[in-house]
Amino acid sequence: MSRTAVVLFNLGGPDGPDAVRPFLFNLFNDPAIIGLPNPFRWLLAKFISARRAPVAREIYAHIGGKSPLLELTQAQADALQSALADVGEIEVFVCMRYWHPMSAQTARAVKDFAPDRVVLLPLYPQYSTTTSASSLKDWQRAAAAVGLNAPSQAVCCYPTETGWIAAQAKLVKDAFGGDPRARVLFSAHGLPKKVVDAGDPYQWQVERTAGAVIDKLADEGTAVADWCVCYQSRVGPLEWIGPSTEAELERAAVDGVPVIVVPIAFVSEHSETLVELDIEYREEAGKLGVPGYTRVPAVGTEPDFIEGLAGLVRTRLAAGAEISCGLGDGARICPAMHARCPLEHR
Repeated sequence: MSRTAVVLFNLGGPDGPDAVRPFLFNLFNDPAIIGLPNPFRWLLAKFISARRAPVAREIYAHIGGKSPLLELTQAQADALQSALADVGEIEVFVCMRYWHPMSAQTARAVKDFAPDRVVLLPLYPQYSTTTSASSLKDWQRAAAAVGLNAPSQAVCCYPTETGWIAAQAKLVKDAFGGDPRARVLFSAHGLPKKVVDAGDPYQWQVERTAGAVIDKLADEGTAVADWCVCYQSRVGPLEWIGPSTEAELERAAVDGVPVIVVPIAFVSEHSETLVELDIEYREEAGKLGVPGYTRVPAVGTEPDFIEGLAGLVRTRLAAGAEISCGLGDGARICPAMHARCPLEHR
């Protein structure tokens, strides 16, 4: 019987106050985040992480002093492993990009498992050079370093995968409450505009996800007439993609409509949902006079989402491509203008 390893990739988060600064350093020392050559990137990462650590510690203090992302991702891994019980001998591993367990540790664990094949599955439904590409590149480095030679197949993205969309639609419907005035804000992590202008398909894919959720709701009898995509977590002086979530809260206040905020690019709860959305934006909405603020939870271990991930794994195991889009036949879905799509030259 063949042995299959599935590796789930996510951002990671500090496991205590003392981990906040090194976590931030790892983040800003990633060339996918700051493109400067070393030693300049290393020096800038040291400076930014030292400067931002006190504020970040205050943020994490709201949620127990640490990120819950590892435990939540492990729960997803356990659920996925159960859903793939029919595949044969299979083990699902967690790999975080900026805090433990990172690529080197997980690659050693996968090698010890001695798989015949490996499926690489980012928990980022929408592809970006700053997330999925960074994680997969670091994995390749770590796997080579430990001598992990088993054939691997990666899923680059799955912005409209049916299980992912069904899980999102269910949670939005649960939150809707039948208020015909409610405006749905699909809030995603932002990116500097120059990253998208360079061909990153993330924004286009986020918009496809939101549209698919709206279509799914309509198919199930919940018509949402008032909705938009917006972007949160802007930092630094660069121009970022928009509209911003803050701007959309201001617009809702002017229009006198309640909002339902959906974390459309996050599959697990972490600081950007539990603090930024639940505390900071909720307080801002109150100050602005928005007449209602509801936050939809992340999909977590929703059965539809887990079954969707299981379907992606099964499809990849049946395919021969080294990396494929997790939709349909795995063919590229991004328009030609998005040259940073990993399938650009395939």
